[in-house]
Amino acid sequence: MDLTIDIEEYKLNIRSGAVIIHNNKILTHKNINKDHYCLPGGRVEIGENSEETIKREIYEELGKNVEITRYIATIENFFEMENKKYHEIMFVHNVEFKNEEDKKIDYILKNIEGKKGLQYEWIDLNEIDKYNILPKCIKEILKEEKFPIHKINNELK
Repeated sequence: MDLTIDIEEYKLNIRSGAVIIHNNKILTHKNINKDHYCLPGGRVEIGENSEETIKREIYEELGKNVEITRYIATIENFFEMENKKYHEIMFVHNVEFKNEEDKKIDYILKNIEGKKGLQYEWIDLNEIDKYNILPKCIKEILKEEKFPIHKINNELK
């Protein structure tokens, strides 16, 4: 069961995100029907820690085994989506594919869970400002390179 709880007009969401960088490109996921990109990952399940979440989600979505190499950030993220306010706590980890051949992938990956509108795209870090990546503070975190860090991203103000 995902750690997502409806509380009054908010949805409390606990999420874990992966930063996977190869050849100066970061892997993002994108719903082709939306205008933004996010870090791959997903909701933490009850009894699961954020590292286990990353490993499970990447395997479920891409069929790839990964290892956590570094803790990057905690983000308190406040935003609205589909007329619902979210209070999200997001744990961000640096991740590497375990398989050496997977580290050479530079093409768009499809979601293997059957989510047809979800794909995984590599974004050149030198061009990251051209993309709408959420939460918005992800770009700042990657540019600062001061890990670990705690950020508050409030888009409800």
